Amino acid sequence: MDIGGTHVKAGVVAPDGAVLQRLSVPTPTRSPEATEEAIVEVVSRLRQNYRVRSVGIGAAGFVDRDRAKVVFSPHLAWRHEPLRERVQSRLGLHVVVENDANAAAWAESRFGAARGVSSVVMVTLGTGIGGAVVSEGRLQRGRYGMAGEFGHMMLVPKGQLCACGNRGCWEQYAGGSALIRSARELAESNSPVASALLSAVGGDIGLITGQTVSECAAEGDSASIELLHEMGGWLGIGLANVAAALDPAVLVVGGGVSAAGEMLLSPAREAFHRQLTGRGFRPAPPLLLARLGNDAGFIGAADLARLDLSGGR
Repeated sequence: MDIGGTHVKAGVVAPDGAVLQRLSVPTPTRSPEATEEAIVEVVSRLRQNYRVRSVGIGAAGFVDRDRAKVVFSPHLAWRHEPLRERVQSRLGLHVVVENDANAAAWAESRFGAARGVSSVVMVTLGTGIGGAVVSEGRLQRGRYGMAGEFGHMMLVPKGQLCACGNRGCWEQYAGGSALIRSARELAESNSPVASALLSAVGGDIGLITGQTVSECAAEGDSASIELLHEMGGWLGIGLANVAAALDPAVLVVGGGVSAAGEMLLSPAREAFHRQLTGRGFRPAPPLLLARLGNDAGFIGAADLARLDLSGGR
């Protein structure tokens, strides 16, 4: 399972990382109970044709070190939510809860873009920005299980208000919600350069999404391309800060917004190399696009649950 701010994505995953079946439904964010009900329903549907032994839940939030409780989620209603206990009691299956970015990073290091690399940092671009570190084949969760929350690094003092309660967080400039906000603001200005965006949604500004921007950009719309370039610049600045702190062998960018591909990564690389501390005197880690797409979160969660059940990591 991969529980994000907008969608619950899930799949039945074989030991080699192959996805046997997948399912996606909107995330009910109004209450923990509603989200729990969605999890149980999706698992029940997926296990009808397979012998499921364990369930891994990648959760968009701060997960405790025991991988049992979601302490806080900026985009969902979880507050000290004993998710593992509740879902386990409902399903009668072994359950592991993991931060969603940790799960995605684990999948990319085991089966994807960073397979065989010993030191990996991944950022996931969804509603916000998640992050994770894999070092020497192990997830680095930190003392309290909450490491890797790069999206809530302060980039702009007194900047945009973030769902976490602070201002100026990185995800408010390089996350999916930031892209949507910028696109809708452009459309609301009645600027003629927003015509392609408005046409794509039939004039309903509220229907503009990150996918709308990516699709318009792919068709050559200059305003949409500029929006992605601006977001890519902020992405590169944040990645340079992460690289300065952690010095990884590779940086992997994933999550739904990363589907924009090189339209986003190209300006991100430019900003990254321009801002990297010690540039010109140190090796710069490559910036790679994740290979597993939107499946990465639930593939990693499933693999971690399988390993936990067998006494692995």
